[in-house]
Amino acid sequence: MTNSKNPSRRTFLNTALGAAVAASIAPRVLRAEDKAKPPTTRPTIVGEDQHTYEVIDDWSKLPLSKQFGNTHGVCETADGRIFIHNASPTGDAVCEFDPDGKFIRSWGKQFAGGAHGMQLRKEGGDEFLYLAPTGMHKVFKTDLKGDLLLEIGYPKDAKNSAGQPCYADESKFVPTNIAFAPGDGGANGGGDFYVADGYGSNYIHQYSGKGEYIRTWGGVGSEPGQLKCPHGIWCDTRDSKNPMIVVADRANVRLQYFTLDGKYISMVTDELRHPCHFDQRGGELLIPDLKGRVTIFDKDNKLIVHLGDNPSEKLRANNGPAREQLVSGQFCSPHQAIWDRAGNIYVVEWIRYGRVTKLRHVA
Repeated sequence: MTNSKNPSRRTFLNTALGAAVAASIAPRVLRAEDKAKPPTTRPTIVGEDQHTYEVIDDWSKLPLSKQFGNTHGVCETADGRIFIHNASPTGDAVCEFDPDGKFIRSWGKQFAGGAHGMQLRKEGGDEFLYLAPTGMHKVFKTDLKGDLLLEIGYPKDAKNSAGQPCYADESKFVPTNIAFAPGDGGANGGGDFYVADGYGSNYIHQYSGKGEYIRTWGGVGSEPGQLKCPHGIWCDTRDSKNPMIVVADRANVRLQYFTLDGKYISMVTDELRHPCHFDQRGGELLIPDLKGRVTIFDKDNKLIVHLGDNPSEKLRANNGPAREQLVSGQFCSPHQAIWDRAGNIYVVEWIRYGRVTKLRHVA
């Protein structure tokens, strides 16, 4: 018989063990100083030398009622706001954020299904967006609040090199992006723009600032001047005396250069996998590459650095990776990228639930 006032050694050990287990699973009460000091983690860094960046994942802070779809386009306004163009399942095709990623507003339900190319241009002191939603077979110009100002259908007058019509109807006109010639169409004159028919018939079309058709070049093929998925397009003004149109000839895995009136000049083939589009800053060219990295070329189109190069070939150009497969500092499907005024980079990816990453310039 055990004396309740003098417990046995076994009873004592069992009681002590139970108390220890209970203490281990009891919720921890945080002190005020603990709450003020969240756990610290080392930031993810990509790049090297003067092109070193801190990775800021999930930079954009969407309200719970809104969702991204494929994030395809990104632009910065003169006052630092960031616009994201995406195939939103909630109809929020154009989402506007402040520089810290705080949501401001959204619009563009009619553009959500085929949301794709988006470019911003300053014209006569105001800023406008040009949109190329692939499912609508048209190009649109809007103000920054989404009011429609110009709508351009397929170019009925366009003819190929054999003098034949490029299009029988609008179904083969599937524009993917837009570029702007020097001049803004305002007091400075100029204002021509170019449309890449990347998912349709592989042509480049030139228009006046008023949307009047001028000319066409390209057409499907792999010879110089021919194109296979001219996905992105840009007016390269790094040599201010010799502006040129550069095309991301994606399926041919090359960049092609043309004069402003469409004459072939040259091509670049090195250090590319699946080039999507462009941005430029100073003498450098930024190229989002769908196959898992973002590339920066120098003024001579020689490699400076690859950013976020994904070591997994299965995740490159992957539209549907599981969220747990995403790794900070490694891209899957970069679709468009820009530098902001401070030299930071924003990257949007062709991922079905959207992915927006900010690369903060640190050196």
